[in-house]
Amino acid sequence: MAKNIRIQPLDDRVVVIRTEADDKTAGGIFLPENAKEKPQEGKIVAVGPGKMLDSGERAALDLKVGDIVLFAKYGGTEITVDGEDVIILRESDILAKVG
Repeated sequence: MAKNIRIQPLDDRVVVIRTEADDKTAGGIFLPENAKEKPQEGKIVAVGPGKMLDSGERAALDLKVGDIVLFAKYGGTEITVDGEDVIILRESDILAKVG
């Protein structure tokens, strides 16, 4: 998984690393690499300071590093940082926390 990701998201954005895709279906059939769907679950590895409000204060994020989250299938921006594929999402793109 992630070592130390050297990226600091801005405002209400978070950096997420996807969990590994399942190697087989619920019925026990093993899937080749190109047939696996990208999981919509991941671990937060960095969070921004929060969205700037009109009052000049920052709104605190409900998420923190280490949280496991669910996000929209086509949400966010996928990039590679320090050899790791990560997704940068706004806090509002996070659908739920797991656990």
